Amino acid sequence: MKKKMILKSLSILPLSILSLCLGLVPSLASASINYSERPEVKQFINEMHKEHGYDKDLMHSWMKGVKQQKTALEAIARPAEGVLTWKKYRKIFLTDKRINKGVQFWKTNAETLSRAEKKFGVSARFIVAIIGVETFYGKRAGSYPVLDALTTLGFDYPPRGAFFRKQLKQYMLMVREEKLDAIKLTGSYAGAMGMPQFIPSSFRSFAVDFDGDGVRDFWRGSADSIGSVANYFSKHGWVAGDPVISRAVVANGAKKMASKKMKPHTSVIAYKNKGVEPAEAFKDKARATLLKLDGAQGEEYWLGLNNFYVITRYNHSPLYAMAVYQLSQEISSKYNAQLNAQ
Repeated sequence: MKKKMILKSLSILPLSILSLCLGLVPSLASASINYSERPEVKQFINEMHKEHGYDKDLMHSWMKGVKQQKTALEAIARPAEGVLTWKKYRKIFLTDKRINKGVQFWKTNAETLSRAEKKFGVSARFIVAIIGVETFYGKRAGSYPVLDALTTLGFDYPPRGAFFRKQLKQYMLMVREEKLDAIKLTGSYAGAMGMPQFIPSSFRSFAVDFDGDGVRDFWRGSADSIGSVANYFSKHGWVAGDPVISRAVVANGAKKMASKKMKPHTSVIAYKNKGVEPAEAFKDKARATLLKLDGAQGEEYWLGLNNFYVITRYNHSPLYAMAVYQLSQEISSKYNAQLNAQ
C-alpha cells in the first residue's frame, strides 16, 4: 500500500450534479482525430509496452478508435462547485426522492451492506449515502466511454494532462487484470466509474471482489461497489462507532478559528476554551476542525472530527462531506422507522 492515499476522484462535483447543471453527455460529433498517429500517444504506447508488457497492436487499435470528447474538455475547465453555497448544495441532495431511493437501495442490498459493515467497520448508512450522492444509486453513473474520456483529457487538457495520462495507464492495467472490455466500459467525463465513481488508480488500490465471483466489477450488480466504498473508508482511517461532525455554537471571538482545512488539527478542549461549544458530546482530546458554511438561515458552524475528514478523502470538499453525512442521517432515520413499523 502506498503511504500517500489516492483520492477516489478529482475534487469536483459529483456526476449527478454536473449532468444536471451542465447537461453533460458524450460528444456525438467529435473532431476527426486519430490519436494513434500522434507522437505523444505513440510514446505512451511504447512506455506501456516497455514498462508493463502491454501489446502495442492492441493499444494502437484502441487509440485509433478513440473519439475526442469535447464536452469532457468543457466540463473539466468549469469550476462548478466554487459557485455553490451550502444552502444550494444541500437542496440538490437532501430531497425526498433521493432519501426514499436510498431506503429502497438499503432494503434491496441489506445483506450485502450488513456484511460490509461487519467486515470494514463502516456503517451501512454512509455507504448508501455515498452511492446516493455520487450516482443516485447507480442511475447516473455516466455514459462516457472511459477510454475516450481519459485519452481526451490526458492528451488534450494540458493543465491536468499528466494526471489523466496516469489514469489512462491505470485503466489499461485495470482492464487487463479484471478481464474487462476497455472499449465498452463507461463512466463520468473524468473517467470515474460505476456506482461509487472510482477513478482507475483508486479502483486498483481499493476496489474489492465482494460477491466472490473472482473479479472486481462496478458495472454488474452492486456488491462490489458496496464493499469497495466500505474498504475505501476503512483504508483511509475510518473509526467504527466514532462521531462524525456536530453543529457548534461559536462565540464571536472564536469565529476567526473557522478554517478551510478539513484535516482535524486542534483538540476539542482547545476549541471549547476559546468559545466553541459542540452540540454533541465529543472527547476533549479528540482532534477537530471548525467549519463555517452558508446555510439557509445564515452562517452555520460545525466541528468535524476524523470520520468527517475521511469522507472528504472521497471528494475533497466540505460541502460534499456534509451532504453525505446529512443524507445518511435522513436515510437511516426513515429506514429504521419503516423497519420498526413492520
